[in-house]
Amino acid sequence: MVARHPLKSLTVAIAVTSLTACSSGGDSAQANAERATGTVTENAVIKNYADIAYANYQDALTTAKALNDATDALIENPDSETLKAAKEAWLASRVPYQQSEVFRFGNAVVDDWEGQLNAWPLDEGLIDYVEADDYQHELGNGGATVNIIASTEINVGGEALDVSTLTPELLANLNEVGGSEANVATGYHAIEFLLWGQDLNGFKAGNGERPVTDYAQGEACTHGNCDRRAAYLDAVTDLLVSDLEWMVAQWAPDQDGNYRSELLAMESGEVIQKMLFGMGSLSLGELAGERMKVALEANSFEDEHDCFSDNTHNSHLYDAVGVRNIYNGQYSRVDGSTVSGPSLSDLVAKTQPELDKSLKSELDASVNALEDMKKSAEAADGMTFDMMIAPGNDKGAELINTAIAALVKQTGSIEKASAELGVESLAPDDAGHTF
Repeated sequence: MVARHPLKSLTVAIAVTSLTACSSGGDSAQANAERATGTVTENAVIKNYADIAYANYQDALTTAKALNDATDALIENPDSETLKAAKEAWLASRVPYQQSEVFRFGNAVVDDWEGQLNAWPLDEGLIDYVEADDYQHELGNGGATVNIIASTEINVGGEALDVSTLTPELLANLNEVGGSEANVATGYHAIEFLLWGQDLNGFKAGNGERPVTDYAQGEACTHGNCDRRAAYLDAVTDLLVSDLEWMVAQWAPDQDGNYRSELLAMESGEVIQKMLFGMGSLSLGELAGERMKVALEANSFEDEHDCFSDNTHNSHLYDAVGVRNIYNGQYSRVDGSTVSGPSLSDLVAKTQPELDKSLKSELDASVNALEDMKKSAEAADGMTFDMMIAPGNDKGAELINTAIAALVKQTGSIEKASAELGVESLAPDDAGHTF
């Protein structure tokens, strides 16, 4: 589970510039020369890390803008095609964003901001209508059924709140209303719920089936409050874009006072520690633990990450790809270009080439294990993550456990690489799990 945080400024104080010098081939000749002569420096690795973060968040922003445009088209003309296009845009937006999660651990500027975009699991009855018989929510959560869309005023924990005008600011301030982390009003998963609706299939095949008429006007409207549902969707997607604009600006080059400038001014060892801690913590506590082990051991489809769309296999895969990106110092952009440069791999290979070789192989193995989950989920007779975690599904459990084991193994090598690079007591976050 991720932390939730209040609204960040909607004003982008730092100009966002395009990434040119770091695009495909931008500094590859210099990087290759440094590798060949063994002169790769920690500072060069850190700069490339910042370049990858900038490109990654730019891609997340680009795809979020496409999602915003697609949801605007759905609101303007709700039909099967505009709903399908909005869903496809949401799925596409997850590819770069999930790769960016590796920056969360160790970089407080990301961790303090991230919950507003990717908080889960959420009690969706806070936002809109739910089927009461199939609705599982956090016990004692007073906000679990208030239905913001159907209300102009809600009462959570004895506090009356005016929700008559749905704005990005209002929705952000409703995160964790009443003190419950399950009260998530914004981010990718709130948008996912508004597009797919509840997944009422349990451990069986199928995802949410929200009718497009939930956005129709007049007598064609289903489930009531279609105008407010559209207003909510409009506000929450606008907020997603503005939040990502803020983060892109934090990593923009040649800017004073943003996080990138702060990072590049730190002691190099401190930043190398952040990079390795991010890799290890996402691998172990978050992905292997919170997102897979918890759901499998509890047989709980409520702990599925992309639970409304059944896209969890992709979200898990691209988390693992993001970890590999940082070690290899390379990121493939959504436009097909590549950002690459001096890497942690280069630093480790200087003194421990066998460890470097092993870790690269293990990172590939974890990605391959998650690609096997993806293949299973997207096959003609697909077995999605919520089906894999069903009681008695030995094949599904094997797929998940293979991926968990690969992630645990690579974390051990990340810790060895950390020691080799002089980072003592890396202690990646294991979220309290025993593996």
